[in-house]
Amino acid sequence: MSDSVKMIINLALFGGTQSGKSSAGNSLLGSMDFPSRLAPCSVTKDCSLGRSCQITHFMRRGGKEMTLQIQVLDTPGYPHSSMSQEQVKQEVKEALERHFGQDGLHLALLVLRADVPLCGEGECSAIQLMQELLGPAWKNFTAILFTHAEKLEEAGLREEEYLHTASHPLLTLLDSVQQRYIFQYNQKIPLKEQRILTLQRIIEFVKENCYQALYFK
Repeated sequence: MSDSVKMIINLALFGGTQSGKSSAGNSLLGSMDFPSRLAPCSVTKDCSLGRSCQITHFMRRGGKEMTLQIQVLDTPGYPHSSMSQEQVKQEVKEALERHFGQDGLHLALLVLRADVPLCGEGECSAIQLMQELLGPAWKNFTAILFTHAEKLEEAGLREEEYLHTASHPLLTLLDSVQQRYIFQYNQKIPLKEQRILTLQRIIEFVKENCYQALYFK
């Protein structure tokens, strides 16, 4: 994962069709690696790994200043508009083994739209996919990424109010993942600032896990 000056954090995105996975991945990478657009069908059909540029002066570990690089695996929506559930499952399984079999996965991000109540069929299916592919320890390596968070402001809600009034399935899910969540805004704050804030939260979660990772054979 790291040497004396560089640390690589491996992430994977899961979620339903049009949840904002690919857009969130692009935000994390600071690039446009993943195709992302509004469409009446699933856009992502293949798993794709994106790598960020090296981010200097971002963090310190063990008294040393670290250079950070993020690797993000984008996955097809589940369920998918043109692929069977088994096809998606096999595609993601092979990609996890290929990209993170040796170095491990530090955090899976379950991407949910803040303006769509949980639990719809797509969100529940994505959670089931994560459970099957990541195994019993999935809860320890998962965080919720809420996209379209600017809709909260439009509705006059603060993040705390949103969570306080959330559905029982969402509250249960948040408890399962030890309240690891991030709100991602596309309009409220500049994209560069949002990226830094999101990465800081991710690093916090990885630190809480003592930099452990999930491995795939």
